[in-house]
Amino acid sequence: MEGLVSLNLFGGAYQGRKVLVTGHTGFKGSWLVLWLKELGAEVTGVALDPDTTPNHWDLLQLQVDDRRLDIRQADSLQAVFTDTKPEIVFHLAAQPLVRRSYADPLTTWSTNVVGTANVLEACRHCPSVKAIVVVTTDKCYENLEWERGYVEGDRLGGHDPYSASKAAAELVAGSFRKSFFTQPGSPLLATARAGNVIGGGDWSEDRLIPDLIRAAGAGESLEVRSPHATRPWQHVLESLSGYLMLAQQLVEQRSAFATAWNFGPDDSGNMRVEQVLELMNDEWAALQWHVCDSPQPHEALLLHLDSTKARQELNWLPVWDLPKGLKQTADWYHHFLQGRSAISREQLADYVEEARLRGLSWTS
Repeated sequence: MEGLVSLNLFGGAYQGRKVLVTGHTGFKGSWLVLWLKELGAEVTGVALDPDTTPNHWDLLQLQVDDRRLDIRQADSLQAVFTDTKPEIVFHLAAQPLVRRSYADPLTTWSTNVVGTANVLEACRHCPSVKAIVVVTTDKCYENLEWERGYVEGDRLGGHDPYSASKAAAELVAGSFRKSFFTQPGSPLLATARAGNVIGGGDWSEDRLIPDLIRAAGAGESLEVRSPHATRPWQHVLESLSGYLMLAQQLVEQRSAFATAWNFGPDDSGNMRVEQVLELMNDEWAALQWHVCDSPQPHEALLLHLDSTKARQELNWLPVWDLPKGLKQTADWYHHFLQGRSAISREQLADYVEEARLRGLSWTS
């Protein structure tokens, strides 16, 4: 992987650059920090301890400035910014689970809304910050069960506390952008809304693939709540490539990109839960599941993102289709269960090489 820096990915925008990532110990955050380190960035992470054992962060053993704190602690957070002087900020720290938000709505709201405001306030008082990407979710839209994909200008909303709090985080980001980040030299702020991410190293509760892997490891059948629910599925590296492309534009002071962006799969990646399970079963014959017949908290049945804007204006394109992403995911867990080690670096290298062979803009 020493060759990634020499490839000049993303125009070399991250080599030697100070980058702060909130939520770096989480599934998506740990994959992002891995990529940033391979790009030559100087990374500071701000997060709580991982909430599962095993977890992807500990497996990677990455050397970063690792700060463990709650983003709701505004003074402590500001002190990290003052100390490290980042140029680019990726804000991923969140309470990210729908069903947990029903059990603990106040923590969900305070983390996702007040925590986001604290991060942006710290950016406001840190002169080194040039670019901010706030990661929210595809669930930030008011879900009307439309057949068409949601576009960035559609109404925000949410039924459950998680979705509603992420819609509120989008409003917080928009408010900071309009109120504080309009003057020349101010940081450029964008928000990113990705689909349902999959990939090795996720052990979160109440997520389809991690739950399936846990059930298989225990020799059990997974209880599936909503087999007919449709979601925009994609490998975690797809959304991260979008975030990295977006932050590159912001740090290069292209103000037209300081808006909201969808990063989701094309129509082929928008599949029902039962279809995803069947594809995983092609890669892992021992997987078993059955349908739950007990009442469940409300979750939308149909959700689809329209990422035309990212494709046309940012020139972002996915690399792996869903079957390839699921194969990579199954391979990661197979390898881990056999040897208790992560093949994340190898899979990142494979992803970059395939993107390079396809001539994607961020690889040149």
